[in-house]
Amino acid sequence: MKLPLGVESHSVMTSLGTMVYYTPTKMPWRDSANVESEAYPDLLFLHGFGGGSSAYEWSKVYPAFASEYRVLAPDLIGWGRSAHPERNYQIDDYLTTISEFMEQTCRTPLPVVASSLTAAFAIRVAISRPDLFKCLILTTPAGLSDFGEDYTRSFFAQLVSTPFLDQVLYYTGVATAGGIRSFLENRQFARPERVYPEIVEAYLESATQPNAQYAALSFVRGDLCFDLANYVTQLTTPTAIIWGQKSQFTGPEIGKRLAALNPEAIKIFQQLDDVGLTPQLESPAVTIGLIRRYLNLLS
Repeated sequence: MKLPLGVESHSVMTSLGTMVYYTPTKMPWRDSANVESEAYPDLLFLHGFGGGSSAYEWSKVYPAFASEYRVLAPDLIGWGRSAHPERNYQIDDYLTTISEFMEQTCRTPLPVVASSLTAAFAIRVAISRPDLFKCLILTTPAGLSDFGEDYTRSFFAQLVSTPFLDQVLYYTGVATAGGIRSFLENRQFARPERVYPEIVEAYLESATQPNAQYAALSFVRGDLCFDLANYVTQLTTPTAIIWGQKSQFTGPEIGKRLAALNPEAIKIFQQLDDVGLTPQLESPAVTIGLIRRYLNLLS
């Protein structure tokens, strides 16, 4: 996977295996004239889910904070270069390993930036472990079964619930350059011309790791989905939400309804026009500016 300039990979052991993470530690971010990285506050970036997801999703954003923060951007278990256990992944797998990662690598409490379903997981972790979080900045946080919607009843979820057929669909429709490009252009991005070759290559590298199908199929089947509306009222961590206006899976109306459930904690809801599910890839400069602003406001 192509890493931004000056970024190194490290790893930590969780209960489900090794989690690889990326952090800017080399020139031009750190040199002998600079103070050690321990003098910088921590800032954590968590990627979302989908065929080929990984920390690459934030790679156009997190270097912008490397001169002010000790940035950490992990590949979650089952994705990227982290361990890929052969299992049907469940929600608790990610609630547990996200907490373990934060406890072992981060100086808490710290700001956490997270995307899509993982952002919804981050809300649940923050509810159970508020001591770990200073604030949350979330892009399109949704449990994908919000307000009583049942994702598992969708045609595609039912289709990939069929044994053997699920593997065929993954290797012929997801883990190919054509399949990834088609999904990014037609479902994830608002404008297909914003999908350039490096993005497709990074997603393909993650999607073709050994056993990568297990986490991806658990996600597509709906095993990781839940109704975030049942939890968001319990959140106490100061939170800002960024929502792509053209997000196809969950539109901004869902986000506004979720934010309205807890205005004391969710202090900011910002809809972004002309972007889809991942503004951090589609409009990174705007996303950087908003994160910087919200870090100041929520502090």
